[in-house]
Amino acid sequence: MTQMIELFIGLAGGLAVGAGFVAFLTVLGIIPRLIQLSKSAVYTKWYEASVVLGVLTGTFLSFNDIPFNFPYLLSSVWGLFHGVFIGMLAAALTEVLNVFPILARRIGLERSLLWFLMAIVLGKITGSLFQWTIFVK
Repeated sequence: MTQMIELFIGLAGGLAVGAGFVAFLTVLGIIPRLIQLSKSAVYTKWYEASVVLGVLTGTFLSFNDIPFNFPYLLSSVWGLFHGVFIGMLAAALTEVLNVFPILARRIGLERSLLWFLMAIVLGKITGSLFQWTIFVK
């Protein structure tokens, strides 16, 4: 029974993260906007391959405990890439507030938008508390 609950929580968490990532890329139009700003439409296939490779690499590293010992210069470049990603994510999330009303309207939950948002907030709080109380020592 416990394994079924863990399976359900893991699947629900994966679907939520995957849906958020897809919404980040498609609804906010991050990659097309980057291509437009950089005037690099000829490299569209490289952008797509980079996203797929990044997701696969991130998934692999999340499920494996591989230690890395990088020199300071390489660690600085790695940190710079993370900072750029987080900065772009923060900038894009300012527009996310428009996503939920559109989604609620399209799936017919206009009257339940508050409950939808509260479910997301309470789910994030519960998940964070669960992780910090169970896994962080």
